Amino acid sequence: MTTALSERVSQSAFDGSMLRVVLLMDLHEGVQQQFFDAYEQLRHDIASVPGHLGDQLCQSFENPSQWLITSEWESAPQYLAWVNSEHHAEQVKPLGACARSMRPLKFTVLRETGKRYDRPELTPSVRLQPTPRLGAGIVRHALTFTVKPGSEKAVADLLSSYDSPAAEVDAHTRLCRTSLFMHGNRVVRAVEVEGDLTAALRHVSEQPEVRAVEQAINPYLEQDRDLADPESARLFFMKAALPAVHHVAEHGADDAPVTRHALFYPAREGRGAELAEFLSQQDERAAARPDGPVRSSSIFQRDDIVVRLLDVSLPAGAELAAAFEIEGPRAEATLERLLAAPSGAGGPAAPHPMTPVTDRRAPERS
Repeated sequence: MTTALSERVSQSAFDGSMLRVVLLMDLHEGVQQQFFDAYEQLRHDIASVPGHLGDQLCQSFENPSQWLITSEWESAPQYLAWVNSEHHAEQVKPLGACARSMRPLKFTVLRETGKRYDRPELTPSVRLQPTPRLGAGIVRHALTFTVKPGSEKAVADLLSSYDSPAAEVDAHTRLCRTSLFMHGNRVVRAVEVEGDLTAALRHVSEQPEVRAVEQAINPYLEQDRDLADPESARLFFMKAALPAVHHVAEHGADDAPVTRHALFYPAREGRGAELAEFLSQQDERAAARPDGPVRSSSIFQRDDIVVRLLDVSLPAGAELAAAFEIEGPRAEATLERLLAAPSGAGGPAAPHPMTPVTDRRAPERS
């Protein structure tokens, strides 16, 4: 008899905690004043962004090319709404032009000492993360982009045919899993990384087999890009970013095979974050059911694009749809209210199951 061992993992942008964002930058030689002037403009632009509490600009006293920007936000969704906007891409372009490398890090705040928290009435809207989150050191991220209608099969063939890059990036970073799905002409590539996400993505982009595939799909993309131009590539991947806003997992003993599925949820205009938060609540409930089929769920959201990635364990002959259903008439009504109405023939709004293209795991460490 197998003894069930369960550990609940839940990571979420929706707990209302204050967010601190850290941006580590290494500048090109001789552009320090240019960078400082660009930051001065940016800080005035974002001072009125909802949820922005303040920021600091720091320069290394040991190396003048190394800079650090920290900013504080009332909550993660407010930051994500700004950082994923078209306006943000234009605002930070002058900073990006100065940088040899940029590494963003995002943290919710558990504890803070000082006058501000001795007098909470000074910032009544700010909340601290209540408890530490559990997890196995895995960072989840996704990219999404669209291809020209009619090119879907050619793109799927290209994206499924390349050799996987080496999993080991460095002593601390490892590419664990890459899952690729399509719905119509939309592509979603989800990655799981142990360690530094930025280092892993850079490692993958530098592999010859990956570069060849990326160049091969360029003619099919709806948004033009030039991978030989660092600024063009940076803007493309910035706009393609689909951050993970929620992850929940229930690790336990189960003899049934686990399969991965993705659903695409087109939100009504301006309702993407609300839809993602609603789905996160549904998945928390699903993962808590001891007899439920959901082993883990990750929700990715950018603007009004929401993707739900599910690892599902079902016995032979069981209905897969049961793992995707939103339970109860009130929840179903909420989902329909948040989803964009279908175009063309009409009918009720509904999520779209995505077609799997590849799902590659790195080999286990020996």
